[in-house]
Amino acid sequence: MQKEECFYLGKIVSKYSFKGEVLAKLDTDEPGIYENMESVFVSLGNNLVPFFIEKCSLHKSNLLRIDFEEVKSESEADRLMGSELYLPLTFLPKLTGDKFYFHEVIGFTVKDSVHGDIGIIKSINDTTSQALFEVVKNGKELLIPINDEIINKVDRENKTIFVSTPEGLVELYLS
Repeated sequence: MQKEECFYLGKIVSKYSFKGEVLAKLDTDEPGIYENMESVFVSLGNNLVPFFIEKCSLHKSNLLRIDFEEVKSESEADRLMGSELYLPLTFLPKLTGDKFYFHEVIGFTVKDSVHGDIGIIKSINDTTSQALFEVVKNGKELLIPINDEIINKVDRENKTIFVSTPEGLVELYLS
């Protein structure tokens, strides 16, 4: 399994017991849906390695207590500290309406209410405090904030996102 075929679920942040259990901080709004997983991919080096889960349960809001079948000691758990957890994209719950996962809108056209077609989404920059669509039009890159006030509609069928950008934003990039 390649990372491109998976989504980031969270990160192992600490040991829970001397029997090898670990706590993972999940990157999700709904941690409860991952409580009964049978397996997960653990990023070790440059590889995603499948680990089978004996049992897991929520521990204080968004921490998941995991008992891996293959990890039965503190020293084995130490090797996993800081490792990222991934699941196949097919495990993501389907979103409808104007909600979307970042990976699914790459390649969508962005249409502005004033300027019309302002380009194609080539990637999402979520390293800043405000996530941004990185849109390309005629070789120029536009950065469009991703928020509910700007996004009017997501049309999955036609691979188009309709936006109303703040006044002056498009001109800043395309003039």
